[in-house]
Amino acid sequence: MAIIRSTTCLCLFTILSAACTFTPAAAAETVDSLLEKAGKEIAQEHHQEAIATLTRAMEVDPQAAAAYDLRGSEQFKLGRIAESIADFDKFLALRPSETAGHWKRGISFYYAGRYADGRKQFEGYQTVDDADVENAVWRYLCMARAGGVAQAREQILKIGNDRRVPMREVYSLYAGKSTPEEVLAAARSGKPTPAQLNERLFYAHLYLGLYFEAAGDKTKAKEHITAAAEKHKIGHYMWDVARVHAERLGK
Repeated sequence: MAIIRSTTCLCLFTILSAACTFTPAAAAETVDSLLEKAGKEIAQEHHQEAIATLTRAMEVDPQAAAAYDLRGSEQFKLGRIAESIADFDKFLALRPSETAGHWKRGISFYYAGRYADGRKQFEGYQTVDDADVENAVWRYLCMARAGGVAQAREQILKIGNDRRVPMREVYSLYAGKSTPEEVLAAARSGKPTPAQLNERLFYAHLYLGLYFEAAGDKTKAKEHITAAAEKHKIGHYMWDVARVHAERLGK
């Protein structure tokens, strides 16, 4: 009995000693390893597994801001719009300096039907990058949903020189100065490599689909969104936006 009691006390002492020597640095290393694991799962498009891994990281350190941001993106990819906003909000509560630049939250606001919040988010992004056609387009879309296409077109943000093809033509389309045919022609212009052409056509079809949807043409909207999602996959968050949108149209 004495030996058992002594052994028990020794084990308890060892556990308590380990707990006392556990430092924030050790916790940060654990969070880092979980973030690394989640990164690999995200790259493999294992979104559910990544969410579980990121949730464990938050349990290790509730202040792990990056985990909330990454989980918000993964929630969106699974069509969980409200959950993505909640995670993005938590991230920005921990990193308020990044609020203006968080365009992903603006897109989630759009799909949540929170158009005023979306508009505000994209107007904030304008202070970070005033040469991003996509930012002007998403603000337009929020405004079109809330107050109509005419108002959105009249008040479209002024954008600097976005050199990505075919973004200038996309901007002209939304501003009422171009046509869908010109957007597609611009995407195919020059001598792009197959990868470049695929990316150009992805963005052309995505923003044509969104344009037609805002104008009330559901048939053309579905045609172009489906083309972006199914025929022109790219390795970017915006492809997930197209895929989620196509899935919502399918329902």
